[in-house]
Order: sequence, then structure tokens, then C-alpha cells
Amino acid sequence: MPTPALLRVLASRRMLVALVMGFASGLPLLLTISGLQAWMKEEGVDLAVIGLMALVGLPYTLKFLWAPVLDRYTIPLFGRRRGWLLIAQTALVLAIIALSATNPAQHPWVVALAAFWVTFFSASQDIVVDAYRREDLADEELGLGSSLYINGYRTGMLLASGGGLIMADHIPFSMVYLIMAACLLPGILTTLLTP
Repeated sequence: MPTPALLRVLASRRMLVALVMGFASGLPLLLTISGLQAWMKEEGVDLAVIGLMALVGLPYTLKFLWAPVLDRYTIPLFGRRRGWLLIAQTALVLAIIALSATNPAQHPWVVALAAFWVTFFSASQDIVVDAYRREDLADEELGLGSSLYINGYRTGMLLASGGGLIMADHIPFSMVYLIMAACLLPGILTTLLTP
């Protein structure tokens, strides 16, 4: 049975931010892997091209290259963490919308470019969220905050993969991607409202 003190900590702003940011970080990951592969297969894209699409995930591996830039420079008006987070999140939503407007069957390389930007801005968001979470949570809250972040991350991944594929049975993939872009709006709102 959770104690009232634990319930107060779970309902605190810092824990809710960790949960929402985890969701916002987990959702884009599978949009460029399983969701995109299913969309391209449905459109009849060659399997070799679909296999090459795995390369669009490189920003997740190479994000250490631009992490120092995001850590070093401050965005005027919003500060270092919130400023970069707003830029990454807004650009991520726009990149997903751009991805939804592509045609995998006719222009797979345009799809690859849009998917690359999705992964780049998603990886950038991950960098800033990790730094913000470390600064926002006290040392004794890190374990609980990280577990809420991971649960939010997995929920986002589940919505993007299973939820996206279920929706794609009933509506076009382009509409699924627009819905996923809209699902990132609570992350932007959280960034605007949190100190």
C-alpha cells in the first residue's frame, strides 16, 4: 500500500513532467522503424529499399556528436533546456507532418529524408530531456523519476507501434502519422508550462 508521502511525490510536477517527456521521447522511435516499414510494404516498395531505411535511425546512435552544442548554447527567452526542447519538439512535429505527406511508392528517398529529420529531431529531444530530467529531479527522486520516464517511453512506443498499426487497418498511414504528430502536443505544452 503506497504511503501518502509516496503518492504526493508521484503526483508532483517533476514526476508528471518525467512521465510526459518519456512519452514524447518514446513515440517517435517506432514511427521510423516498424510503422514506416509497414507503410512501405503496404505501398509495394522493394524490400531492399525498405532495408536501407534502417539507416535513417543513425541520429539515435550519433547524437553524442551534437549533444555538446545543445548543452553549451542557450536559446534567448526560454533558456538552455526549454529553448532547445521547444525547437526540437516543434521541428519533430513538423517533420512527422512532412513524413505523413510523402508517397513511399513514388518517392521512397523523399520518405527517407523526412524520416531522417524525424529521427534527428527525436534524438535531439532525447538529449535535452535527459539533461533536463537530471537537473530537475533531486538525487533521491532520480530512481522514481527515471522509472516514470521509462514507463512513459514504453507507452509512447506502444502507441506508435501497436496503436499505429491498428489504426492503419482502418485509416491511411498518412492520417496515422498526423495523429501521432498531434499526440506530441502535450509534450510541447508541458515544456511551455514547466519551469
